[in-house]
Amino acid sequence: MTHYKIVNGSIASLTEGEVAALNLREAEWVEGEHDRQASDVRNQRNSLLSDTDWIALSDNTMSTEMAAYRQALRDVTTQEGFPYSVTWPTKP
Repeated sequence: MTHYKIVNGSIASLTEGEVAALNLREAEWVEGEHDRQASDVRNQRNSLLSDTDWIALSDNTMSTEMAAYRQALRDVTTQEGFPYSVTWPTKP
């Protein structure tokens, strides 16, 4: 496959070095997919935990169900299939 670029308004083929650099960037992108997906899941988990942080304050009594929910959120990263297949706990 030939890759092209525009130089001074004209279409030109990429040099071998440019193609190699492009292929390297694409390979790095593909290799980083797992890390990006894991980061997205952790961000979602952190947001859900943050939504219930007020319940964990010392002047509140947390129900057993809420404590289990929060623990299940913290355990999301240990699920088999993480980060591609995550079963989110149901908020009580």
